[in-house]
Amino acid sequence: MSGILLPLRIAVIGGGIGGLTAAAAMLRAGLDVHVYEQAGELSEVGAGVALGPNALRLLHRLGLEERLAAVAVRLTGYDMRRGRDGVVVFETHSSGPLRDMRSVTVHRAHLLEALAELVPPARIHLDRRCTRVEERAAGARVTFQDGSTADADVVVGADGIHSVVRSMRHDDRPVFSGMVAYRGLVPMDRLDMLDEERDRIVFWFGPRRHVVTFAVAGGALMNVVAFVPADDGWAEESWTAPGNVADMLRHFEGWEPRVRGVLRTLDVTMRWALYDREPLPSWSTERVTLLGDAAHAMLPHQGQGAVQSIEDAWMLARCLGRAEPDTVGEWLRLYERLRRPRAARVQEASRLTGDIYALDDAEEQERRVPSAVATRGEWLWSYDADVAFEEALGEAAPDGRPGR
Repeated sequence: MSGILLPLRIAVIGGGIGGLTAAAAMLRAGLDVHVYEQAGELSEVGAGVALGPNALRLLHRLGLEERLAAVAVRLTGYDMRRGRDGVVVFETHSSGPLRDMRSVTVHRAHLLEALAELVPPARIHLDRRCTRVEERAAGARVTFQDGSTADADVVVGADGIHSVVRSMRHDDRPVFSGMVAYRGLVPMDRLDMLDEERDRIVFWFGPRRHVVTFAVAGGALMNVVAFVPADDGWAEESWTAPGNVADMLRHFEGWEPRVRGVLRTLDVTMRWALYDREPLPSWSTERVTLLGDAAHAMLPHQGQGAVQSIEDAWMLARCLGRAEPDTVGEWLRLYERLRRPRAARVQEASRLTGDIYALDDAEEQERRVPSAVATRGEWLWSYDADVAFEEALGEAAPDGRPGR
């Protein structure tokens, strides 16, 4: 039996959207993958997430099209509206190149549940907080807080913005944007003041602040996120810190009645300070790599945090599906070469969009705000990770190994 090549053993650290997508895609590629999650149960903080075409095509290839259709909302488009009077300055639903490039919105917990159904329970290990990753010539060993260990051919850090796996090689810190976000969910039947806004992602913008609304949970709930400057010096990164609805409303005095009406319907709100990280010079070693926020935490202003982790997961699975124990490092380098420039570009676009929303000059903001959405179809939503991978294989060496 010595000639039989066993499937690569993969340890994914982190059971969020990126980690579970990676596990599902790797199982599809025939890899022996296990997920290690520090929490006692799989859960997602936050409420809604928008999935652009670049994520949907991959999730559909995982077999989730019907599952997502049951819980997601298929939107008619995007509106950019002035906060003070509701005037639409840019939209995608009636004309233009983005008209047919539709996104869906979904509750993050529903997406996580759908992904978890693709991974056998025996391959998901809870209450496993990673404390150390030791790389070896023939693999890597993960040590957990309870003293247990796991050996693998490859370790994947999908453990978020405060990644332990990342910290093994990089001593950097999250970067505060100067903005704070309030978020909450409102039953749709309480939003009589809204009409077509129920079917679109709407960005209500004004100097130094903006509000985003979109439906989730099959249209039963409206996800509401209000972004304001951190003028009081509060900068807690927690997604679950309690906010005050009255404090939030004070930031939107004089705004269009529909906006204030939506905000007033929030019974409770959470708030979190917005952080990202600077792009890394490298993600991978010979046996360890990163994906999602662990590799490229970004601001939410392009709606791509979860989406980029899905792209990472898919590409990594394609690469490792071709790898053998002695070529793992080469395929990890290909994964990084294909993913790192794109992720850095999305990070930068998210920062630039945040800068537009933070402008004091209302006229300049109105002139520039359409660019937050207008170019997405050209480079963001049109991306197909499978196409990018196949093109890279076409550049491979004659022996079929990844090109340098």
